[in-house]
Amino acid sequence: MNNIHNKWRLVAGLLMASVLPAMAQEAPTAPDSGDTAWMLVSTVLVLLMTLPGLALFYGGLVRGKNVLSILVQCFVMAALMSVLWITFGASFATGSDENLFIGDSSKLMLGHMTADTLNGTIPESVWLTFQMTFIIITPALMVGAFAERMKFSAMLIFTTLWTILSYLPVWHMAWGGGLFHDWGVLDFAGGTVVHINAGIAGLVACIMVGRRRGYPGPNLVPHNVPFTVMGAGLLWVGWFGFNAGSACAADASAGMAMLTTHAATAAAVLVWMGMEWMIQKKPTAVGVATGAVAGLVAVTPAAGSTTVGGALAIGAISSFVCYFTATKLKHALKFDDSLDVFGVHGVGGIVGAILTGVFVREGILEEGVTTAQQTWAQTLSVLVTIGWSAVAAFIALGVAKVVTGLRVSEDVEVGGLDRSEHGEEAYNSEG
Repeated sequence: MNNIHNKWRLVAGLLMASVLPAMAQEAPTAPDSGDTAWMLVSTVLVLLMTLPGLALFYGGLVRGKNVLSILVQCFVMAALMSVLWITFGASFATGSDENLFIGDSSKLMLGHMTADTLNGTIPESVWLTFQMTFIIITPALMVGAFAERMKFSAMLIFTTLWTILSYLPVWHMAWGGGLFHDWGVLDFAGGTVVHINAGIAGLVACIMVGRRRGYPGPNLVPHNVPFTVMGAGLLWVGWFGFNAGSACAADASAGMAMLTTHAATAAAVLVWMGMEWMIQKKPTAVGVATGAVAGLVAVTPAAGSTTVGGALAIGAISSFVCYFTATKLKHALKFDDSLDVFGVHGVGGIVGAILTGVFVREGILEEGVTTAQQTWAQTLSVLVTIGWSAVAAFIALGVAKVVTGLRVSEDVEVGGLDRSEHGEEAYNSEG
C-alpha cells in the first residue's frame, strides 16, 4: 500500500513540476499595485523635470528680457508633444518590432488600448504616459541651444518636424525592437533617444540660426542664478523617476538604477567644481549645477547595467569632458550653444553611451559577448544617432526657415523676446 502511495506521490510531483513553471510564465491578468504605484510616481517626477525643473534651469541662465520666452517654450512643449504622442507618435515609436527604423499605424490615437490593457505588470496607460514625459523633455532640451534669438513660430515648426523625423525613429531603434535592439545596445533610459538626439539637433540649430548679437561678450550673463540652481535641484530629484522609473517595476533594477544615478551625479558635481576651482580659482553655483546635469545625462544609458564604481567613473569622466567642451571647445569653434545643450547633453550622452559598454556589471551581457564587443555596439548606436539627428534637424530647420524664417530681427533681439514674441515682460528693466 505504501508503495502505491509513493508512486502516486511521484506522479503528482512530476505533474506539478511540469505545470508550475507554465503557470509561472503566464502573463499577469491584473496590474501589480506596487509596480503601478512606482510608475505613477516616476511619471510625475519626469514631468517635474520639464515643468518646472528645466524651465527654471534654463530661465535663470538667460537675460531677464528673455526669461518668459524660455518658460513659455518649455510649457508649450508639454502640450504640443503630448498631443503628438497620443495621436500618432506612440504608434510610430512603439508599433511593430519587425521594423528596423520606425513603427507603424496600428496604435493611432491609442485605439489599441483599453483601461485593462497591461504592459508587463503595469497598465498600458501608465506606461504610455511615462513615455510621454520623455517626448516632452527631449525637444524642450533643445530650446537652450538657440535661446534668445529664434522665433517662437520657427521653434514650433522645428521641434515638431524634428520629433517626427528623429525622436520617433530613434526611440523605435533603441526601445521598439529596431536596429539598436538587434545590435544588443544598452540604453536603459535614453542616452541615444533623448540626450545625444537632442544635443546634436541643438548644435545644428545654434549653427544655422547664428550667434547672438554681441557673442561672446560680457553682457550675455545669467539674470537669475538661484533659478538655475533650483532648476538643477529639481532635475536631480526628477531624474530618479527618469532612470529608476525606466525599470518599469518597483524592483532591484530600479533600486540599482537609483543608486548609480545618484553616485554618478555626485561625482560629476565634485569634478566640475574642482575644475573650476583650479582653472578659474572659484567654484561657481552655475558650475556645480551644470556638473550635476552632466553626470545625470551620462549615467542615463548605463543606470540599469553599470556597477556603483562604474557610475562614479562615468560621472567623473563625463563632467571632465563636458567642462572643456562647454568652456573651451565652443569658444574655439565659435558656435553659440547658448545654454550648452550640445556641450552637456550631446557630449555627456556620447560619453555615457560609450562608457556603458565599458563599465557593464557581471550578468548583464549575453553569454559570449565581451565588453569590447558591447562597447563597439554602443559606439555604432552613437554614430547612427548623431547622423540621423543632424540630418533631421537640418531638414526641419530648413522647412521652418522657408515658412517663417528662423531668427527674430535685430531690434527684437535687442529689446528681448518676452515683449516682442509674447507681449509680456517679467521685469520692468533688464534683469
